[in-house]
Amino acid sequence: MQFELTKEYLSEIREAAGAKDETRLIGLFNEVHAADIAEIVNQLSTEEAKAVLNSLDPDRASDTITHLDEEDRKDLLDSYSSVEIAENFVENLETDDAADLIQELSEERREEVISEIDDIDQASQIVDLLNYEEGTAGAIMGKEMVRVYDHISVTESILELRKQAEDIENVYTVYVTDEKDRLKGRLALKKMLVAPATSKIEDVYVSDIHWVKASDSTEEVASIMEKYDLVALPVVDNLNRLIGRITIDDVVDVIKEEADRDYQMASGISEDVESTDSVWVLTRARLPWLVLGLIGGIFGARVIGVYEADIQLYPEMAFFIPLVAAMGGNVGVQSSAIVVQGLANNTMGIAGILPRLLKEFSVALLNGLACAVLVLVYNLVFGDSLNLAYTVSMALLAVIVIAALFGTLIPLTLDRYKIDPALATGPFITTVNDILGLFIYFMIGRLMYGI
Repeated sequence: MQFELTKEYLSEIREAAGAKDETRLIGLFNEVHAADIAEIVNQLSTEEAKAVLNSLDPDRASDTITHLDEEDRKDLLDSYSSVEIAENFVENLETDDAADLIQELSEERREEVISEIDDIDQASQIVDLLNYEEGTAGAIMGKEMVRVYDHISVTESILELRKQAEDIENVYTVYVTDEKDRLKGRLALKKMLVAPATSKIEDVYVSDIHWVKASDSTEEVASIMEKYDLVALPVVDNLNRLIGRITIDDVVDVIKEEADRDYQMASGISEDVESTDSVWVLTRARLPWLVLGLIGGIFGARVIGVYEADIQLYPEMAFFIPLVAAMGGNVGVQSSAIVVQGLANNTMGIAGILPRLLKEFSVALLNGLACAVLVLVYNLVFGDSLNLAYTVSMALLAVIVIAALFGTLIPLTLDRYKIDPALATGPFITTVNDILGLFIYFMIGRLMYGI
């Protein structure tokens, strides 16, 4: 059942949190999931939020803080000392979540929190994760995993699994390595259970396994896990030694962040921003594309200015300027959006740019003919100028085809040169196609009117 936060329930929580009534808070959050608790905490003051977290057991409190909005989490962590952050949260989180939490702190506080972690092994693993570049597999992997050596027996592996599983919350896969920690494969539990007790793991493990290097991009990780329906993916170093694993929950976060970033870029926002960011940050993220749109508008106005004499002779041409410009922009955005989506999902294939352009040309030609016929019928019924009717229809067909090809070619070209193709969507395509559309419209007008 979906959790629903009511005003009455929130009011009761605020009252209990204000009075620091832990017994009452425990009852209020008895069967509430950590993600739902985070939704509530996001709406509380810092002191109220601390009262709620203090009433939860350490594991639930730590899980809750990882689900908070980034801005709220930062404000909340600032209210805790380094010792409290280490003891109350970091030590109760898996290494990847702990590293993400510490990463949000200032450099000075990171060192303080890490120095307060009692478990030296955990602290060492967190430091190792913090050293990986953001956006790589190493930066989102966790160190908690179950592994066995390939030379031991099935009986020995069962004992080893029991020992390792005590310290791990979720066991997704059992990995098999040699004595030098080089990844060999994975162990199917069913096969291990039915194998003779004296069998060696090297005789029963599955060698067909997907893996990534720590330096691989998170986009590649997400692509592999989505393609092969994996819930966990091992990570190796350059010597093929097993150093961590990535779970599906980490990849979901990556996919969401990528989608948010592409959506913002397509909407003309040049930075990764949140609605809670400052006015200056939001302005800085939006202004570059607005300036581009402004420049494009000026060029569009210049194009109209060049053909001002034509408009004075045939003023009815001005009526369809918005239509031609809008259609060119819309078609370009549609084409680029499909290409960008295909590139993101790795469904574009390897045939190259030319087949894609030919396909998009065919689609644009059919769409252009349909729109051209519709506007031609409209002009013949409601207009009184055959020249205008033919001009608008021919211009519309040409603009739709060219805009579609342009919207397809640009993201493919950007992708080939390792530039984010999402740049080609939104304001960029719209602005360029507006200018091209106006130019084509007036050129065809000149030909049709014999100017």
